[in-house]
Amino acid sequence: MRPTPETPDLKAVVRHAVAALEAPGAESVPTTSDLTIDEELALHSIGWEPVELVSGVSLVSIPVGWWNWGQGEITAADEAHRHAVAHAIARLHREAARAGGHGVVGVRIERAVHPTHVEVALVGSAVRPVGAPARPEDEVFLSDLSGRDFTLLSMAGWETVGLCVGASFVFAPRRSVGAVLGQQTQNVELTNFTEAMYAARETAMTRMQDAALALRGTGVVGVTITEGPMSFASHAVGFVAIGTVVRPGPAGHQRVAPITVVSLNDAVVSFDARTLE
Repeated sequence: MRPTPETPDLKAVVRHAVAALEAPGAESVPTTSDLTIDEELALHSIGWEPVELVSGVSLVSIPVGWWNWGQGEITAADEAHRHAVAHAIARLHREAARAGGHGVVGVRIERAVHPTHVEVALVGSAVRPVGAPARPEDEVFLSDLSGRDFTLLSMAGWETVGLCVGASFVFAPRRSVGAVLGQQTQNVELTNFTEAMYAARETAMTRMQDAALALRGTGVVGVTITEGPMSFASHAVGFVAIGTVVRPGPAGHQRVAPITVVSLNDAVVSFDARTLE
């Protein structure tokens, strides 16, 4: 089918991506990334290239005794989580800037909350416009979006700003002895846990939104949420929200025409491995 003004020329997009890979000097600097082949081609189609695989790690301690029974928010756990995330993000910024990247895409976020400490590890691929000079680390953006999603956002005229995180850990109040005995033979809502989860959620979402505003973003996309009781302290609940901050670019939002793809491959291919028939 011949492309119309409303239909992108997919062959031209692929040719542009391959030409970027074969441009003079493109092969002079070896790169390492965890992007897939189609993600790299997608990046090259908009004039970007992967630079290096970068990471940021931090472990922050929690004072002994903070997970014992209590009321309200567990501030020591909140602070430990906030500092661990901030240190890991700062180190990821630093590594990406040293590698010459303008941003990091596909950031994988690994977190673990233990009774005595919080650990955070961030790993992603530093990227930049093809051949562009290095940027200061405070101008490097971070994103947990895939290379394809980053490409689509860029084509739509949006800028990726950075990662924002909101977390809260809250005690579920103890139930009275009478309430425990009265609930043993019937199905009832555990309002102490319900209220604790709502409190943790509200605080965590507010903190994530405040972090997005501090980055001068207008929205958060690709938000992932982790919630529920702590494995080592069932009387405490946690709520963590992580997303990528975005904002419209200088040209504003651009309409991206949808592309319909119909596979002509058989749904199931089976054959005899001995005869290949």
